[in-house]
Amino acid sequence: GYGIFAGEATETAVLRFSGARGRWVADETWHSRQAGRLEPDGSYVLELPYSQSPELVMDILRFGSDVEVLAPAALRAEVAAELS
Repeated sequence: GYGIFAGEATETAVLRFSGARGRWVADETWHSRQAGRLEPDGSYVLELPYSQSPELVMDILRFGSDVEVLAPAALRAEVAAELS
C-alpha cells in the first residue's frame, strides 16, 4: 500500500499535476511501483498503487489547485469532500 498503510494495493491513483508543480513531483518517489509521464501540455501524470486513502489524501491536498485526481472516482470524491 501507500505510505504507512501496509498491505496489498487494491487501487491505482492517477493524479495530474500542473506544469509548474509537475517538474518537482517528477523528481519525487511516492511509491516504489509508481509510473509517471509528462504530457504535451506540460502537466505531469503520476500513477501509484494504494490500499487505503487517508495518507494519500493528505499528500494530495498539500498541492492545492496544482493537482487533479483523475482516478479512481472514489478518491476524487474523497478529496473533493475534504476541500469542501
